[in-house]
Amino acid sequence: MLEISLIIVVLVLVALSLAMQHKLPARSAQMLEQQHRAMLSDLHDGLNKQGDRLIASQAEHAERLRTAVGEELRLTREAITALQAKQDVLRSEILAQTLEKLTEQGREDQKLIQDSFRNATQHLANSIETLSKTVDGRLEQIGGKVNERLDEGFKKTNETFVSVMARLATIDEAQKKIDGLTTNVVSLQELLGDKRSRGAFGEVQLEGLVRNIMPPQSYSLQYSLPNGTRADCVLMLPEPTGMVAVDAKFPLENYHRMFDAGLAESDKVLAQRQFKADIKKHVDDISGKYIIPGVTSDGAVMFVPAEAVFAEIHAHHPDVVDYAMQRRVWVVSPTTLMAVLNTARAVMKDVETRKQVHIIQDELGKLGKDFGRFDERMKKLAEHIRQANKDVDEVQISSRKISEQFAKIERVELDQPAVLPVVSEK
Repeated sequence: MLEISLIIVVLVLVALSLAMQHKLPARSAQMLEQQHRAMLSDLHDGLNKQGDRLIASQAEHAERLRTAVGEELRLTREAITALQAKQDVLRSEILAQTLEKLTEQGREDQKLIQDSFRNATQHLANSIETLSKTVDGRLEQIGGKVNERLDEGFKKTNETFVSVMARLATIDEAQKKIDGLTTNVVSLQELLGDKRSRGAFGEVQLEGLVRNIMPPQSYSLQYSLPNGTRADCVLMLPEPTGMVAVDAKFPLENYHRMFDAGLAESDKVLAQRQFKADIKKHVDDISGKYIIPGVTSDGAVMFVPAEAVFAEIHAHHPDVVDYAMQRRVWVVSPTTLMAVLNTARAVMKDVETRKQVHIIQDELGKLGKDFGRFDERMKKLAEHIRQANKDVDEVQISSRKISEQFAKIERVELDQPAVLPVVSEK
């Protein structure tokens, strides 16, 4: 305000000096101008000093304001720190209380869950016990039927096995007469002079074994394959084995030459080599004809109708056996073929048993559905029984009331006999 007042005074003086310059003479005007300039110089100095004082005052005021603001900020920071500490303490207390409540609630929920689980377990155990009794009863019935069928099957199997053993005994007696190991009996070569006779003998022997051991639907004789060849027999075995071809033809010329006493040792060695070559060629023929991908199994059977020949091959020619295995051809004799057929029959019996297991599972599924319907009907029956019991109680109440009413009526008739009106005779 002081600076503004000084400025106003200066402006007034300047206006007055200008006004007087127009009225006074030139000398007076010059003197006034000098005085005016001196006064302006003094005014300028005063204004500069006043400005310096104002700047110093503003700096001091700013310093005091900065100090006050810093102190206020420090106090505010301390208050915020104290507030945060209180908030942390309060948060810890709230968390502890919340955790305690949650723990208590968790104990209660756990207890409730355990009680519910215990009740559900007891109810489930009762239901399972009831279902087990029902299932046991039904399984006893099913097991009885299965046992009856199995007993019938075992009986027929035993009869078949006895028949097979009897026929095998006959075959063994016949084989004892064949000159397989000694020359005291008629030789096999004399008995079977040509290839057709040997083939027929092998086919008859193979047919007898297969018919006596395998079920009728599990094999086929003289079966024609898709490649135009005809197998002496095919076995229809369960998957993944599938159809297995059996060949009953076998070369025996060089085998007999190996044991011919009239030949030289070099001829016998040559016959032995030719015998091995005949076997390998026969193995190649069986592998090429009777192993058809996607139609037959990955192996075929070469049936050797003489145990002596089979023993000679396995005892003295293991390389031939290895070659046959590499070509996926299994060399069998009547005895080993009987073991193979019995194994196949056991596999088929196991498959049939598994089918029975599926039937049992299906029956159990049906039994479960029947039990569900039984449970629903039992609930309905229980409801009807409860309603009938309630109706009986109500009927008994009504009957009791009626009986009491009859009793009251009877007591009234006995204690107070009714008085009939007297009619005067006219």
